[in-house]
Amino acid sequence: MDSIGWFNNFGIALLNQSNYKIWKSCMGSYLVGEDLWEVVGGCEVNPLKITLENTDALKKWSTTNAKVESILKRSLSHGKFEHILWCKFVAEIWTTIDGLFNKKDMARLQLLENKLANTTQEDLSISQFFFKMKIFSLNPKEPISEA
Repeated sequence: MDSIGWFNNFGIALLNQSNYKIWKSCMGSYLVGEDLWEVVGGCEVNPLKITLENTDALKKWSTTNAKVESILKRSLSHGKFEHILWCKFVAEIWTTIDGLFNKKDMARLQLLENKLANTTQEDLSISQFFFKMKIFSLNPKEPISEA
């Protein structure tokens, strides 16, 4: 159940369907302020490139990744948490969340365009409705006709 007013221990509202931009800004600032952003941005050690010489770096990265993972997971509403269950790294969690709210693919845009084209206001299409409103705004004393 998505909630609007719930806050986590960090004073940041839980991420839900309607507050992504605010959540992203607050969470990003918090992570930078706590010196934890490197694992989100992918700037720190890549765990896939570990050698015997940098095991200390891996340990530090693993600890930081776990801290940020915990912070992110505690900042998500239940509905959003389900999308990141299988993510292994914080950068993957962040990318997955961003992808949920920043869909720019053509199929989605076409779907939204079709939905808008099929939307009606009473018995009028959206374009017919706004055309009538435009005419009305040019001459507000003229009665609105059915034509």
